[in-house]
Amino acid sequence: MSLMAGLWLVLAACGGGSQEQQSQTAAPAPAKPEIPAVAELAIAGNDQMQYDKKKLEVYEGQTVKLTLTHSGTLAKEAMGHNWVLLAQGTDLAAFATSAMGAKDSDYIPADSDAQIIVHTDMLGGGESTSIEFPAPAAGTYKYLCTFPGHYVMMQGDFVVKPRE
Repeated sequence: MSLMAGLWLVLAACGGGSQEQQSQTAAPAPAKPEIPAVAELAIAGNDQMQYDKKKLEVYEGQTVKLTLTHSGTLAKEAMGHNWVLLAQGTDLAAFATSAMGAKDSDYIPADSDAQIIVHTDMLGGGESTSIEFPAPAAGTYKYLCTFPGHYVMMQGDFVVKPRE
């Protein structure tokens, strides 16, 4: 009889859960979050030559509404800030060097259309501006402030994620 009891325990342990396993259904895959049509971004530059963000993210095809605020108090002539999004492959240092000579156009070089996707106006302390533009193709782009010498500390990555 003990052999039968042992055999019954083995069978129960191996097959006892089969009905329970069959009655369980697979959980549905979580729904992908809805990607809004407009990505609203805010970034600020201060009197210490710093943006408050080093990375901004959007999705390919979104309309981007970017607001730049100069959170400092110094005048545009002394500590101006802008936000310039560069095309992929643009040499950041060479572009910034070129921008230094473009004082009359708020440090946006006249011959730079192929290198710039979009840019804001130059701001002084306490000012704010907004721009709207379509997000470019998926990839990573650089942004910077073109006021002389600022790009060293005022730059970041603009990451455009693919829609999946």
